[in-house]
Amino acid sequence: MLVASCATTPSAADLDKHVEQIMKSSFRDQGIAKADRLNQDLGQKACSSDKPPSEAVAKQIEAESLASIKWPEGGRYIGDWRNGEKLAQSGRGMTWTDKSDDPKANGANCYNCHEIDKKEISYGTIGPSLWNYGKLRGVKDVADPNTAAIVQYTWGKMWNSKAYAACSNMPRFGHMKLLNEDQLRDVMALLLDPRSPVNQ
Repeated sequence: MLVASCATTPSAADLDKHVEQIMKSSFRDQGIAKADRLNQDLGQKACSSDKPPSEAVAKQIEAESLASIKWPEGGRYIGDWRNGEKLAQSGRGMTWTDKSDDPKANGANCYNCHEIDKKEISYGTIGPSLWNYGKLRGVKDVADPNTAAIVQYTWGKMWNSKAYAACSNMPRFGHMKLLNEDQLRDVMALLLDPRSPVNQ
């Protein structure tokens, strides 16, 4: 008579630990891409799980993210939409073959997730359309105090998107130093300046 042995199924925590070990053994520092990119903060860990975070954890992620936002120096939110358009269309940066981790070398890669212009024939759909972003939100003058809330929200969303949605897929451009303040101002102008082609 044969007796089947009973193997215990590993727990989710055991599997997560095993996967983490595999990931850490499979990655190495190369060029500007360092293995420390594998280190996850609370938001990344909670939102990488097969279950969404609890409401309490989501609120904690959002509160910590909101507190991390660095508001622009001198309250200057808006730059040059022409530079913003170039940044939005560029997906360059942060790869191991790049020579520098200076944010000035990076693009914003907006088209990868958003429609920016109705003339585009290819764009991502993970995020909402950005076409007429400022116009639809009533921004006729970026200095108008009546539109200050949308201007601040837009800056905050680009700085650290998890402040407004714990498991947002949007890159945390400022928080992760993917773009510098001047670049963020330029993308802000693309989205909000009435003269920008986005709002025509």
